[in-house]
Amino acid sequence: MVKISPEKIKPLADRVLVKPLEEEEVERGGIIIPDTAKEKPQQGQVIAVGAGKVNDSGEKMKMEVKKGDKILYGKYSGTEVTVEGDDYLIMRESDILAIIP
Repeated sequence: MVKISPEKIKPLADRVLVKPLEEEEVERGGIIIPDTAKEKPQQGQVIAVGAGKVNDSGEKMKMEVKKGDKILYGKYSGTEVTVEGDDYLIMRESDILAIIP
């Protein structure tokens, strides 16, 4: 098996590689929620960005997000991939809801 660094992955067209950010675990009333019942994180950091989508007139559209941006995305957005034991998402730029500070 070939080892690939996440920084060497180059998404195609309008896709981005995102590292989901783990949400802080909050326990209420002493109840511990198992990992299988926890909600999926909806925040992430952009690791790599594709070159952009080509529109109908053949021009490449500039991507609005860039490497390092912290983003919000839909709960079920993207395709999960595992690289060197870490989980990432590959999603279209249109699945990104917002860039956050």
